[in-house]
Amino acid sequence: MSNGYTAQHKIGSGFGASSTADDVLRGIDLTGKLAIVTGGYSGLGLETTRALTRAGARVVVPARRPDTAREALHGVEGVEVDTLDLGDLDSVRAFADRFLATDRTVDLVIDNAGIMACPETRVGPGWEAQFATNHLGHFALVNRLWPAIEPGGARVVSVSSRGHHFSGVRWDDVHWSRDYDKWQAYGQAKTANVLFAVHLDRLARDRGVRAFALHPGGILTPLQRHLPREEMVANGWIDEDGTPIPQPGFKTPEQGAATQVWAATSPQLDGMGGVYLEDCDIAEPAPDDGTRAGVKSWATDREQAARLWALSAELTGVDAFA
Repeated sequence: MSNGYTAQHKIGSGFGASSTADDVLRGIDLTGKLAIVTGGYSGLGLETTRALTRAGARVVVPARRPDTAREALHGVEGVEVDTLDLGDLDSVRAFADRFLATDRTVDLVIDNAGIMACPETRVGPGWEAQFATNHLGHFALVNRLWPAIEPGGARVVSVSSRGHHFSGVRWDDVHWSRDYDKWQAYGQAKTANVLFAVHLDRLARDRGVRAFALHPGGILTPLQRHLPREEMVANGWIDEDGTPIPQPGFKTPEQGAATQVWAATSPQLDGMGGVYLEDCDIAEPAPDDGTRAGVKSWATDREQAARLWALSAELTGVDAFA
């Protein structure tokens, strides 16, 4: 490590692609810790919430569909559900205000919620929905919750994806006003998730708060809900009846949740931050041969991270560090 930056190279954590969330939490006691997990009631988020509560944490799950969330989390001890639509900045502000009014400190934030490859959709003032929901909503949320995040020396975990390989930030048209491509727009949003963690870590580490981004792995979850069935059949993910087909390299939800839980809790990452993780370790830089492993340089570029932060602050009207 030089200049306080963590190197984007493996540390040999001892965990891997098949590790589960419970595996990485073994021996870690989260009693008395408070976590916020967006989308913590579906897919990887649900497994993340369950694992954290089993380790003793209390988990706040902000949900766009709170009734659905309460149903999914029925019987899980130590969880509270609140309303939050990441595509609506008024909803983000309202949730943050309600939370801050409880005078609690946050120890872990896992920005897990997201949408993937949806048809062209506009939210708010005409923003492209994937960039707005996956990135700008979480940007506003973390900045608004900062008064509760800083005192806890929290870890902020931004769930990105290997999909960031599809596209860097399209600086001349971040909202895809022309030539919309659902997968490239998804790629830009996932790149933004990494750049957010890079710059948040730079701003916050002197105050004891660290940030990480990650690829959870390939998993069939409700994230695929916007994809046409014929596209998933053509990809070989499901059969004609809609039954998932086991994929080489695909993970179970329990394995998929492991990297974000490791990022949020592991003492192996103490004193580190601002890096992209995969398979419960720090990832290597992506090779130039086109294989989709590791992290693309455009997602960890500090100048682009600072530029995105400034743009996001301008668009959302919130910046805890201004």
